[in-house]
Amino acid sequence: MKLDVIKLDGGKGGSIELSDAIFGIDEIRGDILQRVVTWQLAKRRSGNHKIQVRNEVSRTSKKMYKQKGTGGARHGSRRAAQFVGGAKAHGPVVRSHAFDLPKKIRALALRHALSSKAKSGSIVVLAEAVAADAKTAALRTSFEKIGLTNALVIAGPEVDTNFKLAARNIPNVDVLPNAGLNVYDVLRRHTLVLTPAAIEAINARFEEAA
Repeated sequence: MKLDVIKLDGGKGGSIELSDAIFGIDEIRGDILQRVVTWQLAKRRSGNHKIQVRNEVSRTSKKMYKQKGTGGARHGSRRAAQFVGGAKAHGPVVRSHAFDLPKKIRALALRHALSSKAKSGSIVVLAEAVAADAKTAALRTSFEKIGLTNALVIAGPEVDTNFKLAARNIPNVDVLPNAGLNVYDVLRRHTLVLTPAAIEAINARFEEAA
């Protein structure tokens, strides 16, 4: 698969060949994409929600009333869940929501995510993600010229400081280095913008996995 390389000013910068093994998968597995997105979102959950269990509720431990002879149910504590101000039964506690997912599944999902963008014509190859000045207005104008309104930019081994500062105030635009490429961010943006350096890193990443 061959794509044209464009510059920020809208000019052409040649063309580049994309690997069919990475960007040319025909049958996109939505179930695999769903598994990896769920795994990513579960990992980022803080898991610090918590309720008070019975031994943490600040209420008297005195027996409410005598055991027998009242005609009512037997109770030994006002900390029980059925009483106002008592503990909560079976509520959330601090825990990790993360779970394991095989590396092969994660790698396969990334290939399917990249192929889905290529299949829909939503990949743009940018000659370089570099800005002369950290000016948001200038970068927004450049993006409008090449039709980028909702995009993920994979900028290369490191993100140019001026480009990063200029892009951070543009809505619906994310800029990440090569190491930040992930399934969730690829799918959540309409357009995937790759630099030649990013494509080279993606090819190397899957060659190592093979």
